[in-house]
Amino acid sequence: MSDQYANAQALVSTEWVASHLGDDSIRLIEVDVNPDLYAAGHIPGATGWDWHRDLQDPVMRDLASREALATKLGEAGVGPTTTVLLYGDSNNWFAAYAYWALRYYGLDQVKLVNGGRVKWEAEGRAYSSEQPSVAATSFQFPNPVRDQLRAFRDQVKEQIGRSALVDVRSPGEFSGELLAPENLPQEGAQRGGHIPTAANIPWAQAVREDGTFKTAEELRGLYGGKGVGPDRPVIAYCRIGERSAHTWFVLSELLGYPDVRNYDGSWTEWGSSVGVPIEK
Repeated sequence: MSDQYANAQALVSTEWVASHLGDDSIRLIEVDVNPDLYAAGHIPGATGWDWHRDLQDPVMRDLASREALATKLGEAGVGPTTTVLLYGDSNNWFAAYAYWALRYYGLDQVKLVNGGRVKWEAEGRAYSSEQPSVAATSFQFPNPVRDQLRAFRDQVKEQIGRSALVDVRSPGEFSGELLAPENLPQEGAQRGGHIPTAANIPWAQAVREDGTFKTAEELRGLYGGKGVGPDRPVIAYCRIGERSAHTWFVLSELLGYPDVRNYDGSWTEWGSSVGVPIEK
């Protein structure tokens, strides 16, 4: 089924990973919603990234810098010909966020492990608690920053009524009843609701129970049924940008939509900003 995707090379299966453990041409990196999971057990040979510490700027509300992520890749032993394989819990929420960040900063040799921890565990595959020993490199991103993959607040404001806006949060967040996912503290924004004209297509509708992505035909029906197609620009957002990075991956990488951006400021920025409209 993966050959139906626009970029089937953006994914690898758990079966493929299991048969290539120890391959020096790849580096596995685990990025979880719950960073403690890595220490409890991870795919053998995988390095763990903490999204709070490694993917976020410690001072500004922003992505970790290009230099900081280059350093992290070097610490993981990534060289100019290495392929980075990302996976994690929660159907690859933050693994997709890391994928988007690395593509944004100019890396091409990066893939998601389809299904992540959910599928690896369902198949009864072994975990390791050993920290891998790798030779560090002096990694540099091979390509320029891809500004076309990211949206900022003022760009989003200008695109209301022009671009297709996709709110990938839960219906409760979209309606304004909740400010965050139900299992999290209800804080982080002054107001609830959604950006005007946005369609609510929760991110999890794109995956099956085992965490793998639905077929291209199913995905085209899901987004096309809400008026989100390849014929106009798309901006995806959620609360802090990780769930929308998952949807960005679906639309950009799997369906091949030509102009898709992730608004990683998302609702924690928009819902607290002065001078921007909301709907409930």
